Amino acid sequence: MSRTSARELIDSVIDRGTYRSWDTPPDYGDIDADYAATLERAREKSGVDEAVLTGEGEVGGRRVAVICSEFSFLAGSIGAATARRIILGIERATAEGLPLLLSPTSGGTRMQEGTPAFAMMVSITTAVARHKDAHLPFLVYLRNPTTGGVMASWGSSGHFTFAEPGALLGFLGPRVVELTTGTGIPEGVQTAENLFERGIIDGVISPEELRGSVRRTIDVLMPDVETSEPAPAPNAVPDGRSAWESILRTRMESRPGGGDILAALEDRSVPLSGTGDGESDRAVRAVLARIAGRPVVLVVQDRHQQPPLGPDPMGPGSLRFAQRAIRLAESLRIPLVTVIDTAGAELTKDAEENAMAGEIARTLTALLDVRVPTVSMILGQGCGGGALAMLPADRALAMHDAWLSPLPPEGASAIIHRDTEHAPEMMEAQRVGAEALLAAGVVDEVIAEPENREDLVDRVLGAIAHALWTLETAPERVGREQRFAHYREFALGS
Repeated sequence: MSRTSARELIDSVIDRGTYRSWDTPPDYGDIDADYAATLERAREKSGVDEAVLTGEGEVGGRRVAVICSEFSFLAGSIGAATARRIILGIERATAEGLPLLLSPTSGGTRMQEGTPAFAMMVSITTAVARHKDAHLPFLVYLRNPTTGGVMASWGSSGHFTFAEPGALLGFLGPRVVELTTGTGIPEGVQTAENLFERGIIDGVISPEELRGSVRRTIDVLMPDVETSEPAPAPNAVPDGRSAWESILRTRMESRPGGGDILAALEDRSVPLSGTGDGESDRAVRAVLARIAGRPVVLVVQDRHQQPPLGPDPMGPGSLRFAQRAIRLAESLRIPLVTVIDTAGAELTKDAEENAMAGEIARTLTALLDVRVPTVSMILGQGCGGGALAMLPADRALAMHDAWLSPLPPEGASAIIHRDTEHAPEMMEAQRVGAEALLAAGVVDEVIAEPENREDLVDRVLGAIAHALWTLETAPERVGREQRFAHYREFALGS
């Protein structure tokens, strides 16, 4: 496949006429004549003075820092001068508070410089970490090819990672793997599409589409409008509704779910995909989004993707993905919202052997620990530990037909009565309905169900928006210590 040059990529992403280079002439120190001649030939061939260009420009009128590899300069390899240029570019982006788009294409570190250049991958990663410490957006766009130390350090460190269609991406290139091990990598493994399918990167987009993704990400994260109090969603009027009837209503396939909420935000959101380490399914989904003008990370359990309606059980990988989204919210210092709607976590041999119980515990801990405002919403079904895992929040909401139970209703009946016919009375006795959850202090607010099911998504988003505003205007209610105190008081009293 053809390769996209650094200048072509910059021209396709940055507003016309706004790019300014940050580069200064590279300093190679005392190098031998052969290496100097190699560098001179690389400059003539590529038309650039090093294997990376750094600078800034505007995307939709907003300043963005850009660091872009050039493969035609010694296969985009990273030497000491290249590494210093990258580090200084990242540090300048951090100092000036700029989002950073980093686009590598490289075979790795420069063989002419050996281990010292290789070790500078650590130094580049340190600069990336400092940028993230400043809670600034860091986007990676992997181009064909990206392998070696570049892929294994800063190329895999983005908040969001996208890749060029058909790009070769891997720890080591296929020829090096075969020569080193005697066994080749199967065709199709080291491709952008396979990495996306496996949950390692967030998407495969063309260079022409990259501008839209960068602009949408920056627009979501860096709004320039003041936000006012949203209209509060109507609270439910207690009517003593039957828990079992609510359960049946929330099991209806026609009831909107998490996927419908994401669809309503599609034009102002950026999706995440997978855990980043090889796990991907659709049972839990997450996006960076704007809700009533506020940037959030939104994590939803998508009931329509889970059995019995869909193919993806909510297994350990689903919760590891949720944990990735929680970390992203903390890294960007923006609120986190969870939406609970699940018939239960996966109950299989694979789930047990992949730490289903442990991932529930780790997700609970992550939600209690996270240092940003949090809102949870029980949209419908709240079955078992899989639902509980995403409940802890500074403000917990429930729709009027929502419910939360330790076990599937039929399972609870089977334990006590050795049949499933007693499920309705078991659910009343266990106080699983939204009104009972409010009375017990499990949730802070119960939201009225709209008359038209089609209005449910708007009602949910409105309730979340007002809860976020409430937390924004009452910061003493937000954070780790508040959550710890709240849940201690819930169990022990004041």
